[in-house]
Amino acid sequence: MSGAKQMPWKASQIDWRRQGLHVFTAAEIAEIETALKHLRGLGDLDLPQITADRFPLGEVAGLMRDLRRTLRSGPGFAMLRGLPIERYAPDDVARIYFGLGSHLGVPMVQSYLGDLLGHVINVAEIEPKSRGYRKGGELAMHVDSTDLCDVVGLMCLRRSLSGGASRIASATAIYEALRATRPDLLAVLERGFQFRRGEEDGRAAGRWLSPHRIPSFANTDGEVSCYFLPTYAIRAEQAGDSSLSEVEWEAIYAVEKLATSDEFFIDMDFDVGDIQFLNNRTILHGRTDYVDEKPLERRRHLMRLWLRVPDWPALPQAQQFSTPSEQSLWAQGRRPMMELPSVQLAELTGKLAAQQAG
Repeated sequence: MSGAKQMPWKASQIDWRRQGLHVFTAAEIAEIETALKHLRGLGDLDLPQITADRFPLGEVAGLMRDLRRTLRSGPGFAMLRGLPIERYAPDDVARIYFGLGSHLGVPMVQSYLGDLLGHVINVAEIEPKSRGYRKGGELAMHVDSTDLCDVVGLMCLRRSLSGGASRIASATAIYEALRATRPDLLAVLERGFQFRRGEEDGRAAGRWLSPHRIPSFANTDGEVSCYFLPTYAIRAEQAGDSSLSEVEWEAIYAVEKLATSDEFFIDMDFDVGDIQFLNNRTILHGRTDYVDEKPLERRRHLMRLWLRVPDWPALPQAQQFSTPSEQSLWAQGRRPMMELPSVQLAELTGKLAAQQAG
């Protein structure tokens, strides 16, 4: 990432609605709908077949190029608002989202399930071993769990009854604060931690442990990259792969304390149809607690993209954990059309009914 000028920020220095919000115009919405019509005219394509060429955009393509620059060298986040998703079937909403994402980067597989489009919904009673994005409640601050993911996207299909804001903080600003006040703890974070994947993800990839310590922060020619994932470090300790010293715990807590302080974080509330994009290298994100509906089909539901941006250089070698070959192994679990909302809801409803009957 050398050469990109970053924009560290604190909560008091930024207004996300002014600096990170784009509301689609009527002309842009019409352009997106024309692209969807073109895509649907090509047949019932599976998500991996939805490319920028098959979802052709004009002015909105330029918007997505500008967004890539905002994510790389601006504040590192953006929200797209105003898409009238009530006009479309949920599966077509997913196609629009995937099509827009294809103009920003290359979709990555997100788990051993092979999902290119993740569904962020609380199904813990159905999938008790699932990762955090399939569970409810508050989420601690982190970056998403693969160094191959440059940009994280979230699109809101349904809101919660209350709560569930996206909480974000500039990892670069936190790095600078630690360098100024606790360089001893920053040195610990730059040395990093042993990481361990979850059981199913590790089994599918053929590897659980990181090959070396993964630095939480790295500075390459003045450009800071963040890979702060304390759950993976804690899992490694719990499995007996490593032990966390007192000062290592203190360093983890120091990042968490700063990232959840009023000085550093901002909360972004989702409206239905909103699309949020975050630089996964420079933005820590979490989620506030929320109150959900009980019926599965009415629960808070976001769709997630992991995108690799081809013209962004790779992370420093010390921060590399995942490999393309592991992505290929995860992809073997994928079934055609499996990520479409209608398919997801039908499968989850069937599993829930089977559990209740059994």
